[in-house]
Amino acid sequence: MNTTSPDSAMAAMAPVPRGDRAGFITYWRNDFASGVLVFLVALPLSIGIAIASGYPPAAGLFTAVIGGVLTTFLSNAELTIKGPAAGLIVIILGAVTDFGFTGNDPTADFNAYRMALAACVAAGVLQVVFGLVRSSVLGDFFPTTVVHGMLAAIGVIITLKQLPVALGESAHGEPLEILADLPHILLGMNPAIAVIGISSLLILFGLPQLKARLRLRWLQFVPGPLVVLLVAIPLGMLFGLSHDHTYTFFGQGYELAEKHLVPVPTNILQAITTPDFSSLQTITGWKWAIMLALVGSLESLLSAKAIGMLDPWKRKTNLDRDLVAVGIANTVSASIGGLPMISEIVRSKANIDNGARTRFANFWHGVVLLGFVVLLPGLIHRVPLAALAAMLVYTGIRLASPREFVNVSKIGYEQLVIFIGTIVAVLATDLLVGVLIGIGIKVLIHIVNGVPLRALFQPFLQVIPVDDHNVIISAKESAVFSNWIPFKRQIEQLGLVQKNNIVIDLSGTRLVDHSVMEHLHEMEEEFTRVGLSFSVIGLESHRQLSGHPYATRKRGLTRLRRVTIVTAIDVEGSLVRELAVRGASDFNVTLCRMARYSSLSQAPSPSEADPPHSIRVECLATWPVAEAVVEYLQAEIGPCHPLAVVVESIEALECASRPPTKAPRGDEYVGAQAISHQA
Repeated sequence: MNTTSPDSAMAAMAPVPRGDRAGFITYWRNDFASGVLVFLVALPLSIGIAIASGYPPAAGLFTAVIGGVLTTFLSNAELTIKGPAAGLIVIILGAVTDFGFTGNDPTADFNAYRMALAACVAAGVLQVVFGLVRSSVLGDFFPTTVVHGMLAAIGVIITLKQLPVALGESAHGEPLEILADLPHILLGMNPAIAVIGISSLLILFGLPQLKARLRLRWLQFVPGPLVVLLVAIPLGMLFGLSHDHTYTFFGQGYELAEKHLVPVPTNILQAITTPDFSSLQTITGWKWAIMLALVGSLESLLSAKAIGMLDPWKRKTNLDRDLVAVGIANTVSASIGGLPMISEIVRSKANIDNGARTRFANFWHGVVLLGFVVLLPGLIHRVPLAALAAMLVYTGIRLASPREFVNVSKIGYEQLVIFIGTIVAVLATDLLVGVLIGIGIKVLIHIVNGVPLRALFQPFLQVIPVDDHNVIISAKESAVFSNWIPFKRQIEQLGLVQKNNIVIDLSGTRLVDHSVMEHLHEMEEEFTRVGLSFSVIGLESHRQLSGHPYATRKRGLTRLRRVTIVTAIDVEGSLVRELAVRGASDFNVTLCRMARYSSLSQAPSPSEADPPHSIRVECLATWPVAEAVVEYLQAEIGPCHPLAVVVESIEALECASRPPTKAPRGDEYVGAQAISHQA
C-alpha cells in the first residue's frame, strides 16, 4: 500500500521535484528517510545475492554502494534504486562455475571469481556502448511473455537452489536434479538451521498479510527483511552458530558452526579484488560477458520503464543515459570485486512507497549502506545464511508465482504456451538458449496465424497526412514484436518529434500481437503526457484471442452472440438504452405482433387493422455482455412485460469506415525505405 507518495492529482498540482542541487536541498528529508528504509531492504538482499552467485558477501555490498553513490550523478532516473538483482544470479553463478567454481576448493573458487569479474567488466563496457548508440529501443524487441517466462524460470532456479540452504543443506547439480533430490534434502535438514529458515519464510509471507489486515500506518514502513534479521540474528545467537559444536535431535547428530553465518572481513577494504582478464582471451569469457550485458540491460531497461510509469510526477527517464550510467557503474564495481547491477524494481517500488522525491534517495541508500559496512561489519557477520537464503526463496517464489500463470492465461492461451515453453526451455538448457526457444515458439505461432515471412521483421507502413497537425499511419500485413522497433521509430518521429496527433490504422493487418498491443498502450500514455492525441482504429474486423485488453488480434470472423428479444413496444426506448449501457451493439428494431398459441387451430386470422403491439430487437454482443443482457431482461423486463429471448452463437465480420483524409498524397514505408506514390 502506498501511504506516503502523493497521488496523481496532488502530484500534478505540486512542483515537480528535480534531482539537481535545489532538489537535493529542498527534498533531502524525504529522500534521506526513503534511502534509510531502502537500505534496510538492500543490505541483506545484496549479501544474499552475492553468496547465491558464488561471490564473496562483500561483493554485493560493493555493488549496492556504487549503484547508489555513482549512478545518482550519471542517470536522470529519479526514483530507481541501482543494485544487485536476483534475476542475474543464474548468469553469474553459471559464469563462475564455467571458470572452475566448485564451492569446495577456496583457491579454485577465488580464481573463478576473478575471471568472472573480468567478464563483468567487459559486460559493463558493452552496456556503455549500448547506451551511446541509443540501443535502449532493443528492449522492445523481446516479447513481454518471453521475458516474464525467463524471469519465472529464474525464480524457479533460485528457489530450488536456495531452499536447501534455508534448511541447513547444500544444493548440487542442475535445477531439475535438485528438484528430484528434494525429498532427500527435506529428510536430512538440520533442525536448528531449518527453524531459522522457516521462521524467516513465515515472516516474509505473513507480514504483507498482516499489513493488509491491520492497516496500521507505522506498520507499512516496516520492511520484511528487517523483521527477518531481528528474529534470525537472536536465533543464531541462541543456537550458538558463532562456535563449532554438535547437538542431538531425536537420536540424530547435527553440526552447527560459524560456516552457517555470513563471512565478512573486519576491514571491508580487504575484500577488494581485481579481475583476471585472462578469461577474456577465451570464448567462454566473452560468452558470459555478452550474456550479462544483454540480460542485465534488458532487465534494467524494463525496470526503469516500469518505475517511470509509477512516478507520481511522470518524469521521463532517458533510458540510453540510464544504460550508460549502469554500464559505467558495473565497470567500476567489477573492477574492485563487485556484482553486476541493474535498476532494481522491488527496491525502486519500495523507494516510491517510502516517499522519495528525487534520485538522491538512491544516493542516501548507498551512503548509509557504506557507513554501516565500514562501522558495523561484525553485526553483518551475525546474520545466519539461512535467513538470507529464505529471502531469496521468497524472491524466487514471487518471480514464479502461480498468479503469473493465471495472469498470462488471461491474455491468451497462446501466450501461456509461450510462457511455459520458455520456462521449460530455460530449465532444460540455459538462459540464453531458453529465451531464443521462447522467441522461436512465438514466431511459429505467428506463422501459423497467417503472418507472412516477409512481414515478420519488416513493417509495411503508409503515412497519410490529414492536415498540419494530424497524421494517419496505416499498417499492412502484420504488427508484431519482431517488426515493432521500426514501427515505433516512425510513430515517434511523426508524432513526438514533429508534434503531430497520430492515428494508427490497423485494418490492413492480418495479426496484431500482444506485445504490440501493450506497446501501443504505452505510446498512448506518452503522447498524453506531452499534450498530443494518439488513437488506434481498424481492429473491428479482428478477433481477440481472449477478453484481455492487450490480447492478440487476428483478422477474420469474430465470435459473437446474437440476442433476439421480443417484448412490449412501450419499453423500446429504455430497453435500447440499457442494452447499449451494457455493451451491446448493432441494434435492429422492428415492429411485430407477439402471440402464444398451444396449436395452430387456435390461432385466429390476423387482421390488417390490428396495430403492432410488440417490438423485435436484435443486437450483437460478446458472451459476457450477452449474459449481462439476459440477466437484465429477466430481472427488469420479464416480471412486468411479455418477453421472449433467443441467444445464438454466430461469427461476424465487422468493418468500420476510415476517417476522411484531406491530403491527396501519402508516403508508403517498407521498413525504413520511403516510396512516394500518388494516392
